[in-house]
Amino acid sequence: MADEYFLLVCDDVPHDVVLTDLGVRVMDVVQVVRRLTGLSLWRSKVLATQLPAVILAGVPEEDAAAAVSALRHAGAQAETREQPEPDFLKH
Repeated sequence: MADEYFLLVCDDVPHDVVLTDLGVRVMDVVQVVRRLTGLSLWRSKVLATQLPAVILAGVPEEDAAAAVSALRHAGAQAETREQPEPDFLKH
């Protein structure tokens, strides 16, 4: 029984928010990263400067699009990526 896996079928595939470029307004972008992740200011800056950085992982598409919009509004380049299918589901 422990070796069985169950796949929950849902309409929304989890997405990741990836920061690809900080832009010129670094502190504005760090503040947005802080607001999105709940990390401290220092940890948000460290995360944002290690590009490409996954800011949010496994969020619904609407939340990912809103996060990308907020990052772009702050002057950064960001994108959403669908999470790949787990290996155990591939035949």
